[in-house]
Amino acid sequence: MPLSTRIPDLAALDLLLSVVELGSLGRAAQVHSISQPSASARIRLLESLVGVPVLERSSRGSRPTPAGKLIAAWAQHVVDAAHRLDAGAVALRSQRESHLKVAASQTVSDYLFPRWLAALREQSPDTTVTLMACNSQEAGEAVLAGRADIGFVEGPRTAAEFETRVVARDRLLTIVAPQHPWARRSAITVDELAKAALIQREAGSGTRAIFESALVTRVPAWQPSVLLDLSSNTAIKNAVAGGAGAAVLSSLAVHRELVAGSLTAVTVQDFEAHRALRAVWPVGQRLVGAAKELYAIACGSLPRKRP
Repeated sequence: MPLSTRIPDLAALDLLLSVVELGSLGRAAQVHSISQPSASARIRLLESLVGVPVLERSSRGSRPTPAGKLIAAWAQHVVDAAHRLDAGAVALRSQRESHLKVAASQTVSDYLFPRWLAALREQSPDTTVTLMACNSQEAGEAVLAGRADIGFVEGPRTAAEFETRVVARDRLLTIVAPQHPWARRSAITVDELAKAALIQREAGSGTRAIFESALVTRVPAWQPSVLLDLSSNTAIKNAVAGGAGAAVLSSLAVHRELVAGSLTAVTVQDFEAHRALRAVWPVGQRLVGAAKELYAIACGSLPRKRP
């Protein structure tokens, strides 16, 4: 039920209580950090709304009229309830801000998020973090559904429902086992890559979407030929290292294996697939608390472009 338009606002009721307590409109104005003319105007508006005088003013100060005493007593309950509401809202906000829910693509969750989390722990040691490691499509869905406060995705584009910011950049590499025939060649052609049956991430993966988008640009008639469809970078790397076939994965995901020699990167002539890793949150919303802190940390990890 809508409130009557005759109900004074909380600021006026709170000011009235201060005048009754202090016995002076001037001292009450000081307590509320407003000028005395502003305090007088606020009381006059209150009186016009309730329809009766609430203060008697004299050279000795201000005191409530009989009607003013009644209104002050009722106002006390209203102001006390407002303080309880404010305290409750602060507690809820504090609780939310101290528990951060993050949804991130596997590349981000495995290779970037641990470093970001360590920095966040230094800034806000009391914040608890829940991480949902998934593919980019699922991360976006979690953010829109309210299951995550912020998401980190990869892919050729983001939906109009998101605010977004690039936080890292990456490129995709074609990888094989050291004993694979491609490993002994200086390079392969893009047509050879297009004809190969590859070990791929599942549908909805940003890695897969970026690769397919880049390849169809070079080979317009290309149709995917998937040898294996796996849901994790680790599973794909193990399959490739075991000799099952070739795959295309993030340079972040395969860096250690390339250094160790368990995987080999293959040069593909005239073909490169670069991508941006992005933070996303619902359009029209603001990041607050730990989500805002994590976002700032992630943005800080992106190397600045040279002028």
